[in-house]
Parts: sequence; structure tokens; C-alpha cells
Amino acid sequence: MSDQRPRLGTIGIWAGELDGCPAAEVREAAAVIEDLGFGTLWFPEVAGREAMAQAGILLSRTRRIVVAAGGADIYARDAVTTAAAQRTLEEAFPGRFLLGLWDSHPSLAEDVRGHRFGPRVPTMRAYLDALDTAPFGPPASGASPPRVLAALDHGMLALAAERTWGATLLGMPVDHTRNARAVLGPAPLLAVTQLCVLGPDRKSTAELARATAAAALPNRRALLNGLGYEDPDSLGDGLVDAIVAHGTAEDIARRVHEHLDAGAGHVSLHLVTSTPHSPPLRQWRELAAHLLPVLPGRAARAS
Repeated sequence: MSDQRPRLGTIGIWAGELDGCPAAEVREAAAVIEDLGFGTLWFPEVAGREAMAQAGILLSRTRRIVVAAGGADIYARDAVTTAAAQRTLEEAFPGRFLLGLWDSHPSLAEDVRGHRFGPRVPTMRAYLDALDTAPFGPPASGASPPRVLAALDHGMLALAAERTWGATLLGMPVDHTRNARAVLGPAPLLAVTQLCVLGPDRKSTAELARATAAAALPNRRALLNGLGYEDPDSLGDGLVDAIVAHGTAEDIARRVHEHLDAGAGHVSLHLVTSTPHSPPLRQWRELAAHLLPVLPGRAARAS
């Protein structure tokens, strides 16, 4: 089995809307993202498709692109099952699957999945221990393939630096990227997902950007306070702009460069639209045309 780290490229797509699409549309969207030249296709695991099955669908329809479970829920399957699934996908698609682990929410873990929600960092540490010692997988399984942690606070970032390839961040300002790099140190991967709304100008995208920031706020209040946003609930223009890159492709590209300059090695774009259950093919094409030709020199930072 290959233990080669996936080559993520510099720019990826976070395709959270795929959970609301039929499987045929999911496969088509994956092929479009790959053909446009994006390096990695990220997806979440919340209440839609099971993460490992979704990864298999996406990998089987594509040829080169890395497929990343941006947040496989650790309460969705025990560590032995997760290890066996990751090793199976690595055997079938060497170097093309990245496992990102997410520590869930209390209501999802307890009310939906029927587990007891444990303290975040100790529970994740124990899960990583169990992954490392899991006995199951293909006959040629060796050491655990690379994995990353969905991390926002200092404790999870420190654990990511200690025990994994790195960390993923979603929906935070550039200042948080800079702080996360300081916690991780220079070597680990730092993959940032940027919420964005694409339109002809910032005025036309302002309303959807504000709604997107409001939806992201509950899990980020304390962190935003620490970054100097004293009243996040007021959703002032400065905070909305910091969380959601909105406006033209040039506006979004500017934010991508800011994250890279702040220490990110990879940035994925989470396009939010007024039709959340339809893949934003037009927007992906527009951003690819604007972003991908100008960034080849940065690819080594994310490989």
C-alpha cells in the first residue's frame, strides 16, 4: 500500500451541496471539478451520505483529483471501521483519498447518533490511538495513511500538529489562519476552506453573504471574540466580509491570496448560492478561469 501523501494542489473545491443531489449529478459534478483543474474535492459528513461511501463514488468517477472527506464524523463509525475503510480506499486509489476527522456536535452525536458526546480533544486523541492500532484492512495494509483534523481552537490544532498530517479550517477570517499556522508550526498542512458568494459586484452578493455568515456564527463566537470582534451577533459589515469572501472573482481571488500569505498551504472554495441543492457549475468555471492559471508556482506549498 502506498503511504504517499496526497498532492492537494493549491486550490480546491468544498462541495457541500452534493449531499442534496442525486448520485448521477454527484458523479458529473466531480468530473467537472477535476476537468477544470482544481486539485482537491472536499466534502463534509453531517446528515447526508456516509463519508466513505461518498468518497468511493467520487473516486470512481475521477482519475487524478484528490478526494478529501473534510470532516468524517468520529461518532458515525468506530475507529476500526474507519481505519479499514481508509486503508481500502488507499489500496484502490493510491494517494487520492485524504481522511479528515471531525469531532461532531453534542446534539448530532447524542440525539441523532445515540452516543455520549465526550470532551473534544481527549475523545479525538483516543480515536487516533484506536486508528493507529486497528487490526483490519487489505492484506497489504501498512501504516495508517495520512489524515488531518478539522480544527478551529488551539487544543485541536495542537493535537493535529502532534498526531496528524495537519489541520483543516472552515469559515474563519484570515487572522485565524495566521494564528493557526503559529500553533501548527511550519511543517504541517494547513488547509483553509473559504466561504464565498460570487456575483457581478459586492452589492449584489451582500445579502447572501450576511445570511451565510449568520449560519456560520454559532460555532465561532468565542474564536471571533478572540480575534477582536467584540459583538459578533451584530454581524457588522466588517465581520461578514471577514467570514465570507463575496463579490467578483477578483474579490474572491484576493482572499485566497491573503490566506496563502497568512500561512495556508491549500485553500478550498465553498461557493454558496441561492440554489443550495444544485452544484454551482457556472461559478466553479468562472473561478477556475480566473484563479487556476495564475497559481502554479504555489503548488509546492500544498504538496
